[in-house]
Amino acid sequence: LGLHYMPFSWKIKKINLLLASYLFYAVWNPPFILLLIFSTILDFVVGRKLATETNTLKRKFLLSLSLLGNLGPLAYFKYGNFFLENFTTLMNSIGVAYQAPPMDIILPIGISFYTFQTLCYSLDMYNRKYAPVKSFLDFGLFVTFFPQLVAGPIVRPDELIPQFETPKQASREQLFQGLFLLTLGLFMKVVLADSMLAQSANDVFAASDKLINPIDAWAGVLAFAGQIFFDFGGYSTCAIGIAKCLGFWITDNFRYPYAAVGFSDFWKRWHITLSSWLRDYLYIPLGGNKHGEFRMFMSLMLTMLIGGLWHGASWTFVVWGGLHGLYLVVEKLIRKSNIKISIPKFGLALITFFFVLITWVFFRAATFNEAWNMLTSMFTNFGSETVVLNYLSLLKVFTIMPITLLCHWYMRDKNVLDTFSQKPVWQISTAWTFLLGLLILSQESTSSFIYFQF
Repeated sequence: LGLHYMPFSWKIKKINLLLASYLFYAVWNPPFILLLIFSTILDFVVGRKLATETNTLKRKFLLSLSLLGNLGPLAYFKYGNFFLENFTTLMNSIGVAYQAPPMDIILPIGISFYTFQTLCYSLDMYNRKYAPVKSFLDFGLFVTFFPQLVAGPIVRPDELIPQFETPKQASREQLFQGLFLLTLGLFMKVVLADSMLAQSANDVFAASDKLINPIDAWAGVLAFAGQIFFDFGGYSTCAIGIAKCLGFWITDNFRYPYAAVGFSDFWKRWHITLSSWLRDYLYIPLGGNKHGEFRMFMSLMLTMLIGGLWHGASWTFVVWGGLHGLYLVVEKLIRKSNIKISIPKFGLALITFFFVLITWVFFRAATFNEAWNMLTSMFTNFGSETVVLNYLSLLKVFTIMPITLLCHWYMRDKNVLDTFSQKPVWQISTAWTFLLGLLILSQESTSSFIYFQF
């Protein structure tokens, strides 16, 4: 940040940002920088050639090259063990005694995010949406821009690359807004996700190899619902804040999703950049809603199943995506039938949240057996004396989550910066001091961001 505001040329400042981004990634595992460089060079070259090539077969070949170069490493690093395990299971099920040695693959951090980000450039160039990027430095920054490199938001080329073409510097107001968002994001992650909710979620799901008390089961699922929002929403808020400190704009990734009224609304509020990416580059190319109702439902289900698999190499994630796909299909059928539902919007939001909680069970559980035990404990295991959480843990969960739902509902159509900018300075400074104080007290409880594993 200091170098960014030194009296250097804009090119020097962009080189500084690029080097900072590579250094940021190298802190985790330096050799994997080669994957970033490979993706950058591949898509930059393919994009330029797609812009000038007129031969249809050559254009398809270039796009296939980009798809293979991007999805190939993703398939190997993220899904290699998954494919091997399922192949072994299949062979054993037909009587073939096959046991493959473990591959011991290290998953490169953030590979799902920057793969989708670079891939959309090649797809946009194939569809001739805009002119190719002239500057390799600008394109390299687009791929590696460190605030959102490892966990999003997934930024489109036309949103970020034009910002690198002219000098950017935050105003005094933008700098304070960025620092506030950074503080708020860290507070969401360190204090709420890690200190208040993570241990309760971990304890309950660690005990899901057996049936447990329903209160504990519900508390564990609620805790995870809060943890994953505050964890991932916190990271996105940090990314937006850091970018704003540097003078750049990054799109929102969350808009109070637990205030969603219906599942279409939920996916307009949860992981917005992924859901819009899946819509534009998967759902619409599969046919979208232009080829009849059956084709639309099939496209929707396939998109959500792939979206589930994107989150992790496990069938539980596929079920999570499938449930959301099913919810969306049922919602569309209800709307088509013109059934009048006389339930207040807040009540519909609570119903939506209830069904979202069911999907979080499959997202968090390591196996189907654990997921089934959790659901059984939630709905049928009344009178069980198997206690997991103490009273303090229950108090945290059943205090924080209702407050979270009410805050989401109050803020569902508002912007946090606009809301705070309307407050007196003393209120803003008091709230900011409160956030920083709790952050300092909670530092020793931090853990890595959940979405780093995706």
